[in-house]
Amino acid sequence: MFPLIASACLCGIACRYNAVSVPFPELEALHAEGLVIPVCPEVLGGLSVPRSPCERRGELVLSREGEDVTEAFFLGAERTLALAREKGITMAVLKDQSPSCGSRFIYDGSFSGKILPGRGVTAALLLANGFTVYTEETFLG
Repeated sequence: MFPLIASACLCGIACRYNAVSVPFPELEALHAEGLVIPVCPEVLGGLSVPRSPCERRGELVLSREGEDVTEAFFLGAERTLALAREKGITMAVLKDQSPSCGSRFIYDGSFSGKILPGRGVTAALLLANGFTVYTEETFLG
């Protein structure tokens, strides 16, 4: 089961678009023990902290202002996959509803707060490559 990769924001790292984290105590503890490698695909793709909120619309990822940031999201996903492979990791715990990390739900792309079934760019890539992906809700389930 270990090591695994996890969304850095779940490990207490303030890397979300609004420069905060959403700490998940169990992952923070595992990270402190060296059993979790935190990743933020959006930062790995070259986006800053803070940054404009982004949502997925089909294969595109757009900022609230309409900027196409799809390339950064796909680059971050590829870099996350490469890091996991380099470390021999095949399991991830990712922040659901994120345009990168959501594995069950994502925002609908309208910036209205509506959530729908879907996958973020990184979660989709990891799942397509045989990874087991959990959300913060399903990890200890």
